[in-house]
Amino acid sequence: MARVAVTGGSGKLGRACVRDLVEHGWDVVNLDRRPSPDGLAPYTEVDLTDYGQTVEALTRIDDRYDGLDAVVHLAAIPAPGLRANAATFENNIVTTFNVFQATRLAGITNVVWASSETVLGLPFETPPPYLPVDEEYAARPESTYSLVKHLEETMVAELCRWRPDLKVTGLRFSNVMYVEDYAAFPAFDADPTLRNWNLWSYIDARDGALAIRLGLEREGTGKEVFVIASPDTVMTTPTMDLVERYYPDLELKRPLRGHETLLSIEKARTLLGYDPRHTWRDHV
Repeated sequence: MARVAVTGGSGKLGRACVRDLVEHGWDVVNLDRRPSPDGLAPYTEVDLTDYGQTVEALTRIDDRYDGLDAVVHLAAIPAPGLRANAATFENNIVTTFNVFQATRLAGITNVVWASSETVLGLPFETPPPYLPVDEEYAARPESTYSLVKHLEETMVAELCRWRPDLKVTGLRFSNVMYVEDYAAFPAFDADPTLRNWNLWSYIDARDGALAIRLGLEREGTGKEVFVIASPDTVMTTPTMDLVERYYPDLELKRPLRGHETLLSIEKARTLLGYDPRHTWRDHV
């Protein structure tokens, strides 16, 4: 079996990722600051802001493993506002640099890491250039958290230039949801502005895990970045009705049907074979 380390494997998306990879035959190790309640993979406590610990964790841990074939990097302060801006910046940029530098020393060439929908311009107080949004326009970070994700994407592009054999898949995840989160969704209809900060989008954690696995399996080298969202919005209101009400002046790149997401997943569908299977509508 191929062995993969998942940093942040005890987090919300991390737990879904570990479960999916284990179920599909990967030998998974979880690197985090706390153990996962699921206990599906061997766990080692690692402070990824410490470069020495990071290098050890991605090369060899006694009684755990000797060498890795791939890394999924999810560990981070996961959203704006959870800690002071400087703490968010320092933790996330240092952690990501350490992980990528350690993969370089370890000779690991297959990496998937979590970027974020926020680089698209969230919250969309300044409207995007067009709808649905996609990977084609320049990043628009509007928070310290988003700024770090943009800098990570820039850093990865240079690392891939330095290492032509490196394959890095960046996933701009939307707001991660578990099934138990869906009970709150019907209330959004009463006030759509509660969720237009990310164009009413979300990602089911199981489909997020699918995208990670597809990223690991992607052929080729170099950096590719994909928007990863569920195929629908969090609303019962049709998407075109939302656009006409809240973004009437924006260019539409193509017609939108039903409750189609405004975070375009067409690139992920085409290049990754991403076919999300879960929707909140099956659970509420």
